[in-house]
Amino acid sequence: MVLNLKDVFLNDGAKVNAEFQVELKPITLDGIYPFDSDAEVRAEAKNKLGFVSLVLDVSFVYCRPCDRCFKELRRELEFSFEHRLVAGLSDSEDDDYIEVPDFELELDDLVVSDILLDLPGKYLCSEDCKGLCPHCGCNLNDAECDCRKGNIDPRLEILKQLID
Repeated sequence: MVLNLKDVFLNDGAKVNAEFQVELKPITLDGIYPFDSDAEVRAEAKNKLGFVSLVLDVSFVYCRPCDRCFKELRRELEFSFEHRLVAGLSDSEDDDYIEVPDFELELDDLVVSDILLDLPGKYLCSEDCKGLCPHCGCNLNDAECDCRKGNIDPRLEILKQLID
């Protein structure tokens, strides 16, 4: 989706709105396809006192297993992103602004990169998820197993002597 921002940049108080979808289904993360839907995006660019801001409200369905217990989770996520736009930059290393020299901004790549950067690094079913038993694979959130009791990692055996 290309957003034409010429009127917004040239007129104080002007704004432009757009609603569109961004395809997320083909994107892979950690070897899986976690996006169950395309992203629904609502964009608003407005000029306030000569400063142009772009607000992106994004919603999509995210489905992937918990990083500890592998329980499949499906959540509808909503994010809001704000960017400052400029027609030209004097310093090419300024990451606080997005340069729009021809008054047209390609939003698809911007939305995808915003989403990928804002996803959690660790995806858990709950904050107190116990995960799986490393010996038998039992989900410790659902049941207790007997493997964990008494089995000590041989590398840590020496530390047990300090407790005894």
